[in-house]
Amino acid sequence: MSDSKPSIDAATLMSEVEGVVQGHRDGHGFVQRADRQGDIYLSPQEMRSVLHGDRVRLRIVRYDRKGRPEGRVLEILERRKAPIIGRLLHESGIWLVAPEDKRYGQDIMVPKNGLANAAAGQVVAIELTEPPSLYSQPMGRVTEVLGEIDDPGMEIEIAVRKYEVPHRFSPETLAQAAELPDAIRPADRKGRIDLTDVPLVTIDGEDARDFDDAVYAEPFKQGRGKSAVDGWRLVVAIADVSHYVKPGEPIDRDAYERATSVYFPRRVIPMLPEKLSNGLCSLNPDEDRLAMVCDMIVTAAGVIHAYQFYPAVICSQARFTYTEVAAILSNTRGPEAERRTERVADLLHLNDVYRALLKERARRGAIDFETTETQIVCDDSGRIERIEPRTRTEAHKLIEEAMLAANVCSADFIAQAKHPALYRVHEGPTPEKRTLLQNYLRALGLGLSISDDPKPGEYQSIAAATADRPDAQQIHTMLLRSMQQAIYTGANSGHFGLAYPAYTHFTSPIRRYPDLLVHRVIKALLGGKRYSLISGATEPAGRAKKGAGEEEQWEVAGAHCSANERRADEASRDVEAWLKCRYMREHLGEEFGGTVSAVTSFGLFVQLDGLYVEGLVHITELGGEYFRFDEVRQELRGERSGLRYVVGSRLRVQVSRVDLDGRKIDFRLVDDDAEQAMLLRARRDKFGDAAGKAGGGARGAAAELAAVKGADRALKASARSRAASAKRAAKSAPRASGKSAKRR
Repeated sequence: MSDSKPSIDAATLMSEVEGVVQGHRDGHGFVQRADRQGDIYLSPQEMRSVLHGDRVRLRIVRYDRKGRPEGRVLEILERRKAPIIGRLLHESGIWLVAPEDKRYGQDIMVPKNGLANAAAGQVVAIELTEPPSLYSQPMGRVTEVLGEIDDPGMEIEIAVRKYEVPHRFSPETLAQAAELPDAIRPADRKGRIDLTDVPLVTIDGEDARDFDDAVYAEPFKQGRGKSAVDGWRLVVAIADVSHYVKPGEPIDRDAYERATSVYFPRRVIPMLPEKLSNGLCSLNPDEDRLAMVCDMIVTAAGVIHAYQFYPAVICSQARFTYTEVAAILSNTRGPEAERRTERVADLLHLNDVYRALLKERARRGAIDFETTETQIVCDDSGRIERIEPRTRTEAHKLIEEAMLAANVCSADFIAQAKHPALYRVHEGPTPEKRTLLQNYLRALGLGLSISDDPKPGEYQSIAAATADRPDAQQIHTMLLRSMQQAIYTGANSGHFGLAYPAYTHFTSPIRRYPDLLVHRVIKALLGGKRYSLISGATEPAGRAKKGAGEEEQWEVAGAHCSANERRADEASRDVEAWLKCRYMREHLGEEFGGTVSAVTSFGLFVQLDGLYVEGLVHITELGGEYFRFDEVRQELRGERSGLRYVVGSRLRVQVSRVDLDGRKIDFRLVDDDAEQAMLLRARRDKFGDAAGKAGGGARGAAAELAAVKGADRALKASARSRAASAKRAAKSAPRASGKSAKRR
């Protein structure tokens, strides 16, 4: 293989680009280019004069051997204005803030007159007063004291500021919300179909507070002979948020800025004020509410034969939980069914529709992986009490299929009218990810693969065929990783995972802004008009003209909603990781059984049995031999012993370190019979069964493993000795001024 560098012309090498800096906790960084081409590497030296989130102009100065560009910052176009969150420290007479987000890479110096009565150790928000440079650290002043690091809920206060999640409504929004009525008024009922006598019900989780969807089903038969339709009428009623939230008003501006509700353990940051989300728009039982209805006819084969949308007034007849409905469906004579006798028949009809929709789902080849989701249960002080799997019952799937049906009808309705809107798009694998998956499946020797133009059914077939294999988790993980992330966009490209030609979100306008926009579009179309995203107005379809930049505006809105959806997910994951780290600090030194959940070039991620907490076994903890990462097979293999670690491998580990600031948990391997058995199998794979016997069977494996471990311990002892010598030398040397001590 040639080691020659890629051919780069001089014009490209010295080209100037703009972008946003993305820092890395290791000190270097990248610039995400405004033209959406590949990221540009920034060295630690270049990162000294910029901060994570700055918008810069830079010049590409060199390319590495793989053709990746490295840049030099020419100009800071815009400094990130958001406050930086961190802990206030007092070290060697110097006040400084260590940012909670390690991507900033530098501590911020704080003069005494900028402390705002904050005490050492407290979590604060800081505003920059002097930016960093090549020769000086940034300076700032404290603008808000959040409290002590162990205060209940502090992890959420940190996350909403760290990820810039809007968490305070504007005074104008609060004032507008206060003026809203407590119940629907007679004028609100005009032009709506009265469905208050239809026994719609809500089915949600036990801890749900906002109910934005209600459902009802009944048998349906129409016509005779071959043209007869035999199936069910399925009614999905969704809270009519668009009746109260009008374009351009304060509540709408705040809702667009948030774009989604953010869910944390024990706390929700809603998209809408509580008076709407938990009150006026929530489909609470026995209260009349305004709704947008998707009324469908579903055949026995699960095909949506017909549908219509219309505004209505409804009254939910009951509030069910998933657990309760699952119990009723599994035993219609049980205690749960006896308490709800008047609704049991309706639930059975819903279950019949669900079963029919499953047939159509299978025919389409929609992807459906069974994954284990967990939920964190906290005590009154906000600490983790337990982490438990979130059971996905038949009731969950029933509601999911009903919502999918309404969403696909809304997409079809809008697409047929050729009206711009936000679609929920999920595209198939990129060529690179497709090739990686094909190579992986080929290496496994399954006799199964995906084509060069894969269809969702191919994925589902592989998932079904491998469901009972010991390595099923690894295979399904690779299938999931090969697919792209779903986004909101104005250009409809279909939904690969669900196998729909067009799909949009209609069913959750209380917590998702794209759903609210879809409601506005459908309402405009029902009135024979068109909705303008730029002006927020509706005009008669015949006179309406496509405004300049209308399509671009839908793309901007889609990108905004997609970015804020990712931001909400990142903030939620950050809080969960913080809680898990604090929880595992109480288990330092304890041993657990676990399963390898991911394999990387630097080690193994292991999920602990029963706790559902994940940590890293670094590659240096695997023994004294060299382990090679096989990207195709997604495994680490010892070159001397042949020992293999793959997703699904069973290990016994000890909790060795918890880094609360870095949200990291480290494990070390513990000797056990399972590990010796793995080594024995590896020897037999490498040398054949006779070699395994010649080595003395399990005793030979144990002896070899002990030898490897002994060499590893000697290596580590030597490293610790060198580290101790270096530490003694450092203590005797004069300390450089202005530098902070290393913190864990």
